[in-house]
Amino acid sequence: MYQSTHHKFHIPVMGLAYTIDSPVKVARYGISSVISIVEDRLIEMMRSHYYPTVGKEYHPISTHEPDYRAKRIADYLNLVNSIVQEQFEKLRNAAFEKGSEIVKYFEMLPDDSTLKHLYLQMMKADDKQVKEKLESILRQEIKPGSIDVNIMTKVDRETYTDKGELIENGSDAVAALRGYATSNLSNSSVVFSAGMNPRLYNYLEHCNEFDMNEDGSFTKKVIIKVSDYRSALIQGKYLAKKGVWVSEFRIESGLNCGGHAFATEGFLLGPVLEEFKTKKQELVTALFEIYNAAQEKKNNRILPEAPPISITAQGGIGTHEEDEFLHNYYEIESTGWGTPFLLVPEATTVDNDTLNLLSKAEEEDIVLSKNSPLGVRFYYLKGTSSDTEKNLRIGNGCPGSPCTEKHLALNTEFTSEPICTASKKYQKLKIEHLQSLNLPEQAYKKQLQEVLDKECLCVGLSNSAAITYNHAFVKKQHAVNICPGPNLVNFSNIVSLQTMTDHIYGRTNILTRTDRPHMFIAELHLYIAYLKEELENDIQAGLFEKKKKYYASFYQNLRDGIAYYRKLEGIALDRHDEFIKALDDASTELDFIDCQPVAIEPKPATI
Repeated sequence: MYQSTHHKFHIPVMGLAYTIDSPVKVARYGISSVISIVEDRLIEMMRSHYYPTVGKEYHPISTHEPDYRAKRIADYLNLVNSIVQEQFEKLRNAAFEKGSEIVKYFEMLPDDSTLKHLYLQMMKADDKQVKEKLESILRQEIKPGSIDVNIMTKVDRETYTDKGELIENGSDAVAALRGYATSNLSNSSVVFSAGMNPRLYNYLEHCNEFDMNEDGSFTKKVIIKVSDYRSALIQGKYLAKKGVWVSEFRIESGLNCGGHAFATEGFLLGPVLEEFKTKKQELVTALFEIYNAAQEKKNNRILPEAPPISITAQGGIGTHEEDEFLHNYYEIESTGWGTPFLLVPEATTVDNDTLNLLSKAEEEDIVLSKNSPLGVRFYYLKGTSSDTEKNLRIGNGCPGSPCTEKHLALNTEFTSEPICTASKKYQKLKIEHLQSLNLPEQAYKKQLQEVLDKECLCVGLSNSAAITYNHAFVKKQHAVNICPGPNLVNFSNIVSLQTMTDHIYGRTNILTRTDRPHMFIAELHLYIAYLKEELENDIQAGLFEKKKKYYASFYQNLRDGIAYYRKLEGIALDRHDEFIKALDDASTELDFIDCQPVAIEPKPATI
């Protein structure tokens, strides 16, 4: 949890490449970040890049080796860990002089940090002995940020031997977990995102690396990313029965985020955080009762008290005031700042062309697309090299991407062997099928576009690192796609790590838009737009009657969210009137949906 670091924020996982080596860049300064371990070819490429930088020989781990995926992941994490430890020891022993690494460490800390106050006291000390004593204390108190990993639970393709035999415990997610578990990382966490995966969670039960130590601590911890309280309770109980403790629930906005967007049924972030705040002890008690029973059965051990659970939050945070409100009012222990860090080369790995594209992005450039082969809505930046390449292939009559990685090869609509919906093979078969249906022209065009939208993410989200470090990822495939959240449009300047931390802690302001809405208001409008789109599509498709209850619930949850925000004390104090007016405008917009839902019959009388 975040008692182990002196910072109040973390850098969440972004794409595949964008935080693939963030710990190497920021961990020595006490900043925690998350590596995606989905794409083992990318991880192997990063092994080949980093071994020579530390004067060691790189030994490839071939795909022909047994359990090569887990071995690649474990070795890369060990390598990153060793690099960070060496960096940190060098920083710890640096001189306290202007421009040194250790001075940078302390200057980036939040101003209310006890350690920061001690540092400032040391810098002002005139007595040599006092100064040296304080320096010694400071050197002992600093800690590196944690090296965490992310496993997207939906990316769990089965794997087979060359003879076509299913490999036991060899699926993508399970092998990735095994790689993390066998690494030498400590004070580290695995983040599970995208919902519950019973097979993965069942395997976790047998990973002793996640067991509680004798002193009540954990060497490796479990974090679950969720969008609502119910999901946290369900997943937490499932794992507790397995004797696995969830040390953190990482709450993410359903729509005001980057990457894949898992929209809730209109549950807004503020009310969700309120529920976690008011029910946290209830959650801890419920999970501990189950966990303790499992521990007694599994290890003949009864615990006197529950291990701690952290509640953290992320999704659309853009100002120091918003960040402070989350900490102070909702008692959030750490906030996730993702998308803004794409403009910080010292923290993330983004190739120059894509970086410049990000810095110039306007609202219309970031879309909640249907481009992901997973069939989940996906934030997407238009105008990337991957976007251009995809459209060029469509224009040449050859839609679809080569499928080299197959991590998202999960569709069996036309084939016995799963294939990816972004692949050339699938799109050819799907288009031929659509043509055989003799659909009305408008319906055909709509379904055709949904097929053509699908895009290779395995390669597109990895190539930025390959370009940045001048390595080959997949031969003759160099296109990049990227998935920033809509909050990106408020940040246009490429800045240093120091400047971004100064912005987070309120020491400077790098926002380029003066009309930026509060993060809660931005999310509310995203949900209203989502509701309108879904409603219109379902009415046109004749599905509304079947989904009446869903829409009634969605609509009411938005209404309840607006009512909640009206009563929220301490929110947007310097712009409170503006905040209330934005709620009024959103309420009026919902009234219109209520009275005339897209002006298409049948009119949903229940909403």
